[in-house]
Amino acid sequence: MPENLPTPGTAAFRSRDFRLYQMARVSVIIGAEAQSLAVAWQVYQVTHRALDLGYTGLALFLPGLLFILPSGHVADRYDRRRVVLVCYSLQVLCTSALFWFSWSGLHSVWPIYAVLALIGTGRSFSGPASTALVPHLVPKEHFVNAVTWGSTIFQIANIVGPAIGGIIFTLPLRGRFAGASTVYLFTLLTLVNFLTLISMLSVRSGRMEKRATSMQVVLAGFRYVWHRKILLGSISLDLFAVLLGGSVALLPIFAQDILHAGPRGLGILRAAPALGALVVSVSMAFRPIRRHAGRKMFTCVALFGLGTIAFGISRNIPLSVLALMLVGGADMVSVVVRSSLLQLATPPEMRGRVSAVNALFLGASNELGEFESGLTAQWWGAVRAVIIGGIGSVAVTGLWSVFFPSLRRVDTLAAEALLTADAAAVDPNLAAEQEKRSQEKRSIEQPIG
Repeated sequence: MPENLPTPGTAAFRSRDFRLYQMARVSVIIGAEAQSLAVAWQVYQVTHRALDLGYTGLALFLPGLLFILPSGHVADRYDRRRVVLVCYSLQVLCTSALFWFSWSGLHSVWPIYAVLALIGTGRSFSGPASTALVPHLVPKEHFVNAVTWGSTIFQIANIVGPAIGGIIFTLPLRGRFAGASTVYLFTLLTLVNFLTLISMLSVRSGRMEKRATSMQVVLAGFRYVWHRKILLGSISLDLFAVLLGGSVALLPIFAQDILHAGPRGLGILRAAPALGALVVSVSMAFRPIRRHAGRKMFTCVALFGLGTIAFGISRNIPLSVLALMLVGGADMVSVVVRSSLLQLATPPEMRGRVSAVNALFLGASNELGEFESGLTAQWWGAVRAVIIGGIGSVAVTGLWSVFFPSLRRVDTLAAEALLTADAAAVDPNLAAEQEKRSQEKRSIEQPIG
């Protein structure tokens, strides 16, 4: 299929493995989001300290930092499907431990942090393997459509997960099954369903990296990202914008102390960004980004910061939900552009290691961002921390548009356009020559009407 022809809105779902994989993802993400809500509420009820909420993010992030090099190499050297299965089998054990803590009436948060660190370890290996597996599930011409639908399904699960978690947590049950215990049982069921569906995939990625293990091979992902300014710019933009502007870790504080909405209100707040992202992602699936992808990415990251500021100012649930929907919708555009860049600008044999670098940056922006939010909320209060973080996100957007002009110049999400934009950062004459060849190719492929 020529790159200038439109891709059907549901083209990715023609592939059986893609359908199975997305069914598995929606199940396990719903369970993980429900579990995350239960953990956050449980920790805050025990300590009533913003910093302790931040520690939950830190516990999830540190293993990713520790295993960043081996996780990417494992994803490139071994069957990625099997890597995912092993990692999520570890998640089953971790969720079982959380259930036991709740069942036994544990009143200490440190065992919870230890289990979260094990969950983070599993994620550090499953993340690169899962990301690098996706291009094997669909034909190349349907990849951007697959990324868009993958993000859409992710957001659907992020809406349903917190909502289900909030409902299950507040069910009128008595005794040990009340509250978090029931949520953890639900998460266990979703994990078992995930393992079953993933084991049914027919794809076998095999061994992509043929060279023997060495530090040079393991570090190749970092070197590749460093020299590809489009990748470095897009990944680092997300890192600093979300690191500063993330407010998810503080939602239990807003739900209980500022908006007075309780666990179900927390579920609504947790689901709001995903609802906004869902609306945008469905629209993008049928009306994908055709031109000016880089500019649109920068614009939406700025909107992410403005939405964060609005949420910090709000004192009622409807306005807070609208602000968080803006945050999620704006972030969705950035996710699709960044994910497409990550895979289209990376050779297949290196996708695991490059995805591991991306996973580290993503973990830093999300989990480490939760720690940053908890720490600044402990210093300044939750409201000021969110508002100042939103201002920081807007400032980062402006700076990155100056630091990474090649990212700003990205036009279409196609391999040739990415090569042209990257070449412009090194040799403007070479970039002009590549653009001329691309235009000639498009004119030849243009149907005669």
